[in-house]
Amino acid sequence: MLIIKIIISYLVGSISGSMVVGKFKKVDIRKMGSGNAGGTNAFRTQGTLFALGVITIDILKGFIATYYIGMGYGNITNLSLICGFASVLGHVYPIYYNFKGGKGAGTLIGVLLALPLPSFTIIILIVIWLIVIIITGYVSLGTILTGLAFPLYLYIFNIQNSLMNFSILCFLLIFFTHRSNIIRMYNGNENQFEKVMIFKKLLK
Repeated sequence: MLIIKIIISYLVGSISGSMVVGKFKKVDIRKMGSGNAGGTNAFRTQGTLFALGVITIDILKGFIATYYIGMGYGNITNLSLICGFASVLGHVYPIYYNFKGGKGAGTLIGVLLALPLPSFTIIILIVIWLIVIIITGYVSLGTILTGLAFPLYLYIFNIQNSLMNFSILCFLLIFFTHRSNIIRMYNGNENQFEKVMIFKKLLK
């Protein structure tokens, strides 16, 4: 039963939001922009509405896998965490699309929303993400540092359990999937979301 639930969670995660929304618009964003199937590339290449559709589907995948398949709401269980992580892996390596998917952040948000975490946990992570983007303009850096902030947050509040192991594993995956972004940032040719860089605008 455990294996079946993990496989189903992976298959749910493999449903790519960008490919589903792209069917209606007859586009494949994996052939555009950065070539990634995630929300950021969807926004850059197709605009806000397209990206919202993509992100909504990607978040729902993680939520469904964790909340319904893992049945972990109200109690963080190993099964709920495993199913949630399986859905993230499905998003990154979707079996339906030659294992070429997104970078996992959107689906991971869905997983976190399904877990019975204090509401301020999600708020803190969102604030960290926004602050990094506003200061640097790098969405990828915001995602990486937010991924790092999650296990640090758990450590600070002395939450040493399976959730800690899950958070570390998720950070390592996020770091790995953003390795090309890290290289581009190091080389100085990573795309910046300049419209939200408030401080840069003030200094002009």
